[in-house]
Amino acid sequence: MTDIEIAQSVKPKKITEIAAAAGIPDEFLIPYGRDKAKIDLGIMNRAGGKNGKLILVTAITPTPAGEGKTTTTIGLADGLRRIGKNAIVALREPSLGPVFGVKGGAAGGGWAQVIPMEDINLHFTGDFHAIGAANNLLAAMIDNHIQQGNALGIDPRRITWKRCVDMNDRQLRFIVDGLGGTANGTPREDGFDITVASEIMAVLCLSSSIKELKERLSRIIIGYSYADMPVTAGDLKAQGAMAALLKDALNPNLVQTLEGTPALVHGGPFANIAHGCNSVAATKLALKLGDYVVTEAGFGADLGAEKFLDIKCRYAGLVPSAVVIVATVRALKMHGGMPKNELNGENLAALEAGIPNLLRHVSNIKNVYGLPSVVAVNRFPTDTDAEINLIISKCKQLGVNVVLSTVWAEGGVGGTALAKEVVALCGQPSAFEFAYSDDDSIKDKIEKLVTKIYGGEGAVYASAAEKQIAKLTQLGFGKLPVCIAKTQYSFSDDPAKLGAPVGFKVTVKNVKVCAGAGFLVVLTGDIMTMPGLPKVPAAEKIDVDDNGKITGLF
Repeated sequence: MTDIEIAQSVKPKKITEIAAAAGIPDEFLIPYGRDKAKIDLGIMNRAGGKNGKLILVTAITPTPAGEGKTTTTIGLADGLRRIGKNAIVALREPSLGPVFGVKGGAAGGGWAQVIPMEDINLHFTGDFHAIGAANNLLAAMIDNHIQQGNALGIDPRRITWKRCVDMNDRQLRFIVDGLGGTANGTPREDGFDITVASEIMAVLCLSSSIKELKERLSRIIIGYSYADMPVTAGDLKAQGAMAALLKDALNPNLVQTLEGTPALVHGGPFANIAHGCNSVAATKLALKLGDYVVTEAGFGADLGAEKFLDIKCRYAGLVPSAVVIVATVRALKMHGGMPKNELNGENLAALEAGIPNLLRHVSNIKNVYGLPSVVAVNRFPTDTDAEINLIISKCKQLGVNVVLSTVWAEGGVGGTALAKEVVALCGQPSAFEFAYSDDDSIKDKIEKLVTKIYGGEGAVYASAAEKQIAKLTQLGFGKLPVCIAKTQYSFSDDPAKLGAPVGFKVTVKNVKVCAGAGFLVVLTGDIMTMPGLPKVPAAEKIDVDDNGKITGLF
């Protein structure tokens, strides 16, 4: 059976039953049909001082062979419930770009999924549409302000705010608009980001209340004036209307796993562009409701986990009790130079050559961040005992346990061994610390991430980046955390450098401030904020029959 066929074979419980199991009173439940709902954040005022244990699931550097991070996250939560623990899973919402592109959806796989899978992967509760509307309202107000006399002196050549759409559409990366005469606006160069790369997405995911949401929205810098000063959304008096559009989107979404485990699926910033985590609001709510909260960070640990720890945890005051690093034998063999079409055969030499990728991620979590961790090997039928034993022996050298996970095939049953190990880890003391301090300079923060997390020799800066860093420091943004946007396929900024490369430097091309989100985006390599569709997009295989049943999603 395919993932969507498995998901459609399970009849979901009524969302009221899931809410009751999670301890959510009816007065705070806002149903969106029978099997999904929003939770009024007013519940936080009634939740008391209890907090559960936070478990972060991350992974090795991604490959086309797949790792199964979301699947493991869901299966672990189901496994915890099976051993009698009050567990809740907290995930990001999928973007339509990957759904219709190459990667597909993000609702898990096999017998470890969140449902209704089709709704979650498509329009869900409308959060992304609200984010896009708020983003584009601000864009419209910028151009209208210029059209109506430009009292703020906005330089049309230095507007940094782009429009957005939640779709991979390369045609919109660079456009010229405002054409057709003075009645139609001021002609200027413009462009679109994908919605999950919008700063509005990051702002929503880092806000815990409407008050904080409006404060962050007002700080968004939309461009610069002729006097070379930043202009904000607050200067345009846009934050109130934007917050009105986002009011409902701020409330976390409640769904369930195939096994009925409560799941909060909320927010979805990209991990190679933004900070790649679900919302602070959903995570904090889950910690009030559950004794164990399993969440994930996007892509490999050098991107998603680093940003989860250095940005989200810094702002939200969170500290994970344990970290799970997901790996597959197949992916590690690819990091060791083995072609994808040969992965089914045992190859200990390729595996040993690829294992340093896993070990660097493990070392970062253990030695840089000081957190207890376990490696979860997402086992495939083609994996041999010799390959598994090799991974176990190498990880033991770092004092880290390895647990086999079979959640794709067995659901929560296949995650009970991992669940027991995680519970044990949660009882261990941690010595959590960030990879850099607030007081480090912008360059020092970048250098520390490149050397301590990526394993490189340092960074080199394009002339534009040098000027931007100097200007941002002058404007008082030097103490903000950094969000490095780089390829997810390598520790370096070159996707061809697999495994655990050494001797490289990362080239910083641009640095911009997301003052609303509260971080500096450091652009490296060939990162694009608007992806394109592949030669054969997943959209070609998606269909719906006369009865409304969707097929082809994965």
